[in-house]
Amino acid sequence: MSLSGTGKLYLVATPIGNLKDITLRALEILKSADVIASEDTRRTGELLKHYGIGKRPLLSFHDHSGPGRVREIVSLLKEGRSVALVTDGGTPLVSDPGFPLVREAVREGIRVEALPGATAVIPALVASALPAERFSFIGFLPAKSNRRKKELRELEGREETLVFFESPHRLAAALREMNEIFGGREAAVCRELTKKFEEIERGNLSRLAEEWETRKPKGEFVIVIAGKGRKKVFRTPSPTPSPPKGERGGRGGKHP
Repeated sequence: MSLSGTGKLYLVATPIGNLKDITLRALEILKSADVIASEDTRRTGELLKHYGIGKRPLLSFHDHSGPGRVREIVSLLKEGRSVALVTDGGTPLVSDPGFPLVREAVREGIRVEALPGATAVIPALVASALPAERFSFIGFLPAKSNRRKKELRELEGREETLVFFESPHRLAAALREMNEIFGGREAAVCRELTKKFEEIERGNLSRLAEEWETRKPKGEFVIVIAGKGRKKVFRTPSPTPSPPKGERGGRGGKHP
């Protein structure tokens, strides 16, 4: 139960690429919130400007924000202020900052309201052409190979579809190790979802791993892999489109 007179913490999903992928409700909250807690205030400022939202009070909140910033935001909420939490793109807390803040707000009896909206997880899953009725979102695997392989081995027996985020500089190694541990399961590599150079490659892990050994990964990636023992759905390998000339990749290391 929320405390009388307290504000509300809104978790607001923002576009992962295409700026049209934002809800009317999200825009209303961004216009009306007393404070916007933002992973990147400059990027949030660009989003607000695009939608003609005047200058709003922005407060930096990211992975390196310490307990002091959490307490500061909770204090604002306890004073009756409304706070909208946004990230660089996508839904807060989904491989993005926000978990300590939400936990502390709930402990203090503050109401937390999550707005549905943009995420890379569901578009990648449903566009992969792999079973979507049961899936597990794994997020980013460990950066070190030995830890990454250990986690993949723990997932090897799972029968549901698996969804991963991966950074461009680790993509080739991750696909190679996935093929080594999962075998030639069907998979999809989704790049730059909703952006100008969106690309989805479907096939077995062996072919995809080989493909990305010879290409220079650019942008942001989601990998979708069929569960153990799932019936194959791809009849023939998807052709590999050539990247357009002059393409510039997206930011590395962040999820879409």
